[in-house]
Amino acid sequence: MSDICAANRMKLLLQRLCKEAAFGSALRSMILITSLFLVLTVSVYPGLRSLAIQLHAAITGSYVPGHYSVLLINSPNVQTAKDVGRAVMEKHLAASVNIFSKTSTMTIHPYANPEVLGFSVEDGSSAYMKWMDEAIPDD
Repeated sequence: MSDICAANRMKLLLQRLCKEAAFGSALRSMILITSLFLVLTVSVYPGLRSLAIQLHAAITGSYVPGHYSVLLINSPNVQTAKDVGRAVMEKHLAASVNIFSKTSTMTIHPYANPEVLGFSVEDGSSAYMKWMDEAIPDD
């Protein structure tokens, strides 16, 4: 009889261990799935945000700005800056050109080559960006 009781206890212990192992395995799987979901959500957020903005614009009829950037070019003098600006405007490569004649650049670069710096504009005036879209063709 004690052998039967010991066998029943062993059977119950094994069942309990199997249940705990199954629970631990399920918990690890849930943590892994949740982690993967969070990583994927964070990695695709920019694309989802852009898609949401475009959908909102399509539904409401509001204006969605396209790709805009500001380009800064150093020139040796004001006349050269005006010539470059005029050429850019004539080719419809920019909607606006600003010339700042009282600026200076300091550099540790050993050569005196002109520096060109550009950066993207994402949150500008929608009316101004719409005007730029009309002024600059997409070709």
